Amino acid sequence: MKHLGKAVFGLAVTVFFLWWALRDVAFVEVWARIRQGDPWLLLASVAVATFGFFIRALRWKVLLAPVKADTGLRARFGAVSIGFMANNVLPARVGEFARALAFSRMEPSVSASAAFGSLVVERFLDGVVLLLFLVLPVLTSSFPSTGVLSQGFGALALRGAVAAVAAVLVGLVLLAVFPRPFVRMAERVAVLFPGPVARPVVDALEAFLDSIAILRRPRLLTLAFAWTLAFWTWHGVSFWLGMLAFGIDTGFVSAIFTEAVVGFGVAIPSAPGFVGTFHAAADFALTDVYGVESARSLAFAFGYHFGGWVPITLIGLAYAWRLGISLAEVGDAEERVEEVIEEEHEGARDLVDGTR
Repeated sequence: MKHLGKAVFGLAVTVFFLWWALRDVAFVEVWARIRQGDPWLLLASVAVATFGFFIRALRWKVLLAPVKADTGLRARFGAVSIGFMANNVLPARVGEFARALAFSRMEPSVSASAAFGSLVVERFLDGVVLLLFLVLPVLTSSFPSTGVLSQGFGALALRGAVAAVAAVLVGLVLLAVFPRPFVRMAERVAVLFPGPVARPVVDALEAFLDSIAILRRPRLLTLAFAWTLAFWTWHGVSFWLGMLAFGIDTGFVSAIFTEAVVGFGVAIPSAPGFVGTFHAAADFALTDVYGVESARSLAFAFGYHFGGWVPITLIGLAYAWRLGISLAEVGDAEERVEEVIEEEHEGARDLVDGTR
């Protein structure tokens, strides 16, 4: 019940975006295009996409280096799988919390709060690369001169993406370079709020400061960026193969552009599995920008999305079962991570309580 409001809102968003994507095309046309797709190319794209989660696990070692230099690959891959499974089947986007919690169980020397802090940096690096993949194709000679990104919704989305990545960059750099002043400021502000609100805010800030220390290490940060660039390029291959499976041959550059649009699109809260936001974003990139027939674009969106949803969900469920973590526990991951943060930072809690 505690996530009921988020679940209802996410469902409403999904319904809206599905309606938006299908408003000018009958689903029977989309289904006909799905049935005409090449199953072998689609299978290849799903295989490439699924292997991408292994690449994520390899990259995570670099991001965790400030906390622990050597973490187990099996633990990292298991936690990644559980996190994405959680986002695929549970409401309220608990995947990042579930990933941090699962990893702390498989690697007890790394706390859930430290693991979660590393994921903040990971999401920032993802945003930077996706922004590059959104902008660079526009500068190529093959990009359609539709003006869709210079006016209306397209221009608004592009500016919003740039602003979001820039804001996160500034915030993370300031936190990494000047951590203590931010903690002191948070402590002063926290006394204005009730204890149940104040404590998690201060504790959470203290918890991941060490985890984002990678921003103060140029070599590690460069390595993490290289891994991120490699991952999204690899993932772009899966988009390209998936597009070819449904007769969309607009080139690899269009695949990474579509991947970037989808990457920012699925950041919008929705029902589990990014249903609706994924499809509308893919349709926008391929139909509105590249001029692909909408039924074909949506055939790719539905086919690729479902094909990619199945393997990682099953892998994540298998790892959760091995760890003895139920779906109910996964759903409570956010609260459990907050509890761990509070337990680890008794000093910050006492300071907040003592100033009342």
